Amino acid sequence: MNDTSSVLGIPAAELTPKVQAAIVTLMEEVQQLRQQLEATQVQLAEVARLADQDGLTPTSNRRAFVRELHRAMSLAERYGEASSVLYFDINNFKEINDTHGHRAGDDALMHVADILARNLRDTDIVGRLGGDEFGIILTHTDEDATYEKAEELVTNIRTTPFLWDGSKMHIDVAYGAYTFRAGESVDDALAAADRAMYAHKRSMKQPP
Repeated sequence: MNDTSSVLGIPAAELTPKVQAAIVTLMEEVQQLRQQLEATQVQLAEVARLADQDGLTPTSNRRAFVRELHRAMSLAERYGEASSVLYFDINNFKEINDTHGHRAGDDALMHVADILARNLRDTDIVGRLGGDEFGIILTHTDEDATYEKAEELVTNIRTTPFLWDGSKMHIDVAYGAYTFRAGESVDDALAAADRAMYAHKRSMKQPP
């Protein structure tokens, strides 16, 4: 009881056995509460992670992506460092669903998400923005480096076959890139990247 007495500031000799037993019980209850609190914090962290994750792919969902984009844009403006956003769209995705079924479409999305995630830095963020569209936040990345990274990702997707039901399919994507400017909103940046992506998609349909 020396440690308990010293904590309470009461000499052990002045404590009756009942008081000492009560103190021990109290200390045990405090320890149990501490353990329960730690377990609850772990559970809350897991709930928050699940709330931020896309329901199908191992990427952020749109809500979490927009939140992180807002944070990245604020930091880029505060410190005057270039950062960018990429917008990817899978070409002819409807044909995969129509020809092979929705399960094949889901696996194709997983295939693309995995390639994107494996070829990004830990500081970058990839999210599924809806349907067959993905967004990527490239921190500390200027316009030239952004286009270079986008082309690298496109090449990785095009050259990594998607295997489904014993057949090999090649997936192609269009992308749009946009480097943040001071004073812009998240909606501005996403809209600019989206417009660039559709312009790229239209150019891919033009005859050489």
